[in-house]
Amino acid sequence: MANVAEPTVKVHFLGGLGEIGRNCMVLEQEGRLLVIDAGLMFPEPSMYGIDLILPDFAWLKERADRVDGIVLTHGHEDHTGALRYLLRDVSAPLYGAPLTIGFARHRLTEAKMDKNCTFVEVRDNERVRIGAFDVEFIPVTHSVPSAHAIAIHTPIGIVFHSGDFKLDLMPIDGRRTDVARLAALGDAGVTLMMADSTNAEEPGFTASESTVGVTLRRLFLERPNRRLVVACFASHLHRIQQILDIARDQERKVVLLGRSMEANTKLGRRLKLLNTEGIAFIDTTNLDRYPPGEVLVICTGSQGEPMSALSKLARADDRFFRVGPDDTVILSSHPIPGNEWSVGRVIDDLHRLGAEVIHSGREAVHASGHARQGELRTLHQLIRPKFFVPIHGEYRHMVHHADLATSMGQDPKRIWICEDGDVLEVSSRNVRRAGTIPAGYHYIDGDGGDLDDTPLADRRMLAEHGALLVSAGIEKKSGQIKSPVTVVPRGWFEGDRDRDLVAAAVKEVTQALEEALKSDVRDADDLNRIARRALGRLVGQRFRRQPVLMSSIVVF
Repeated sequence: MANVAEPTVKVHFLGGLGEIGRNCMVLEQEGRLLVIDAGLMFPEPSMYGIDLILPDFAWLKERADRVDGIVLTHGHEDHTGALRYLLRDVSAPLYGAPLTIGFARHRLTEAKMDKNCTFVEVRDNERVRIGAFDVEFIPVTHSVPSAHAIAIHTPIGIVFHSGDFKLDLMPIDGRRTDVARLAALGDAGVTLMMADSTNAEEPGFTASESTVGVTLRRLFLERPNRRLVVACFASHLHRIQQILDIARDQERKVVLLGRSMEANTKLGRRLKLLNTEGIAFIDTTNLDRYPPGEVLVICTGSQGEPMSALSKLARADDRFFRVGPDDTVILSSHPIPGNEWSVGRVIDDLHRLGAEVIHSGREAVHASGHARQGELRTLHQLIRPKFFVPIHGEYRHMVHHADLATSMGQDPKRIWICEDGDVLEVSSRNVRRAGTIPAGYHYIDGDGGDLDDTPLADRRMLAEHGALLVSAGIEKKSGQIKSPVTVVPRGWFEGDRDRDLVAAAVKEVTQALEEALKSDVRDADDLNRIARRALGRLVGQRFRRQPVLMSSIVVF
């Protein structure tokens, strides 16, 4: 009798391991694929001109006909923001909570892609068959409502994905993490757990979201005669609800600034996740009709995004609202890693306008949505997985999460620290590495399309070392330089050093071209190459610089 192959499930990691953002993974079972999240990441300041960073979907696009569905754990951009790019080539239904689907639908509608999409709303604790996959949606608390952990019931046992979570015992909407169901899964036996590592370095427990409301209420009461501006994530409906409650109690008129703030508030009201009864909303055009102490502005831009409402206010670019000495601006957030510089610039600009600025470094105006060590220990105690993979975090976060799991009694040999591109093959008895897939950064540059690393490297060189353009005109028949060599520097300091550079470069390139012409070189490509080589050798050896070199040697 032939041996029956032991069933396995493969996990392909496309993003989110070793970074904050780009969260995306693919489960493979019986040749079918299930995508969990499709997020983006925001660029670092050194990524010049880059707007967004996505997972590399090339591997997934090549297997588009095998994708049964896309599961969304929650509505944050680092988990859903890349959908519009993925769905260009992968046609599969989206599954998630009504709010999560609402966020996704809005973004896809803006991209004019919603008509070809299938949206499937799921309820808390619902178990759904998605092609070859049996998927359960377990409620967890996070900094956006309606977040889910995912349990996939497979032939090898339960594969558990925590999503982004914390154990908030006093959530604003009363919807707590379903600890009882997590314990039941642990009792049933979980083969593989993959869990959020963002705060794995932080001891203790994450503060409840309700504590932020207490701080905000105090700050508001201490400033009865000042106009208040609060910046937060537009998806953070719990934070927005607390701000609205305080505005109602203090009889302040409310202005919503930012397209996503207006859209998400409207969605929250429609889904009855926001209670706006008794709130007087006004438009920015009516702001000047009221004394500062009667107005509250809620806006986007807490991460310093250049085109956000708060950044426009900081630059004094808003037509109807100018921030000044009568204003207190509260950044009710914490900078995402990589955004610190942008946030700091906005804070500086607001101070220049005379505003008072309060941020999480001064007051407890933000609570993380991610579990700290105390909550992670609780999760491990509840789930008790056979195998464990820390996910969602920078590499050090995942290492600390692995150490925490070891301290909870997990066998270190059953803990797998992976990176983007890794593939694990999981059976009921074992886990092994099964190769890698392409999972590099995929850059989006405005409407200019997609970029790889090459132009980004050129941009870094331009920014750090400037550029040199060399030109000349050569008569092919005589082999003589008819239009003299010129060298134009860009991005260099003006002064004697520049003049010395230009003079030396003209001399060096002229000599190199003359020698080539004596050797009967007449091809324009060859002469351009010779000019760049001579120029690069000079600036490298004499000036210790590596600028971008451009040449325009014309042969006529």
